[in-house]
Amino acid sequence: MSFPIQKTDAQWQEVLSQKEGAEPLAYQVTRHAATERPFTGKYEQFWQKGQYNCIACDAPLFDSSTKFDAGCGWPSFDEALPGAIEERADHSLGRTRTEILCAQCGAHLGHVFPDGPTETGLRYCMNSAAMDFESDQ
Repeated sequence: MSFPIQKTDAQWQEVLSQKEGAEPLAYQVTRHAATERPFTGKYEQFWQKGQYNCIACDAPLFDSSTKFDAGCGWPSFDEALPGAIEERADHSLGRTRTEILCAQCGAHLGHVFPDGPTETGLRYCMNSAAMDFESDQ
């Protein structure tokens, strides 16, 4: 999979270490598919109106109107912005899941599951460390 924004590992590490608002785990999550512990991310119980962007490249990912409390410990959305994400099969943990990546830079964001409570039937389960928030106000 090739993405429009390409950087070396060292360049991503530098970008994320200097990014205002980036959590210490941002590099490991976005570049090495780490997962933050449940109920620890800054956006898990965050309900302001605005837009969630990729922490690595600032690409828009989700509108706050699609966020819901899934009770799983991670920020959850039922719909991504058009063209914002790419999907990839993830065979780790002994099962197949659908990994979600930023369509612009390939940052690992989380996974999507077909068990959402809204009409989309989807639950985009994202890592707070992979996102930044832009308020509508």
